[in-house]
Amino acid sequence: MELLRSYHRNPSIKLRNELVQLHTGLVRKMAHKFSHQCNEPYEDLEQIGYFGLIRAIERFDPSQGYAFSSFAVPYIRGEMLHFLRDRSTLLKIPRRWQELYNEGQKVRKELSESLGRPPKDAEIAQVLDVSLHEWQETKLAAQNRMPLSLDATVVHYVDCQITLGEALPCPRSAVLQHEEEERQQLQGAISELEEKPRMAVELVFLKELSRKDAAKTIGTSPMTVTRYLQKGIQDLMCMMQTQPVIANS
Repeated sequence: MELLRSYHRNPSIKLRNELVQLHTGLVRKMAHKFSHQCNEPYEDLEQIGYFGLIRAIERFDPSQGYAFSSFAVPYIRGEMLHFLRDRSTLLKIPRRWQELYNEGQKVRKELSESLGRPPKDAEIAQVLDVSLHEWQETKLAAQNRMPLSLDATVVHYVDCQITLGEALPCPRSAVLQHEEEERQQLQGAISELEEKPRMAVELVFLKELSRKDAAKTIGTSPMTVTRYLQKGIQDLMCMMQTQPVIANS
């Protein structure tokens, strides 16, 4: 605790390294626990755990009055969990399938050496003592659990490559494109209105003028502008009847 107080008052790499050496047991205990719950090597988990220990040392405040070990363990565990999360697949498959797939890979290698050719699925399934269907389902599950990179090339031309990310549709772009198509269709329909109804619609709905100001621009009364608007809207609905969404808007 005296070292922790000294580091808190005057941080230095020398003191930090001493504190790390004193608390290696916390990291090793946690790495040993995690190594029995995953496929990652103990050594990798231990190295990652030290990052958490260092963060704990840098953030620990001795004046708070609690034990350093209780403070450090969540940091060590958190670093290991982040590491395992980043290393894991996005989709989890049953443990039996994982074990079966791993065993199948060993069998595939052994059969390839003994047969002098890649073995068939039926031959692998026979050695594993499972049905062909179960082995194929296991293979498919194992293959589909790995995420695809958005930088993977899906189309290749002589002077152009298209990646998976570029090929996937963007919801926002699709919406914007749809809105632009609707706007152009509506603008085309407005241009086909008679002159006065067209002016009324453009002034009131597009330029957002009041009916009084629109009447001054057109050179008529607000009541007449209202009639022009009604006629313009009715004509637009007739022209856009095949596009109900636009007409309602």
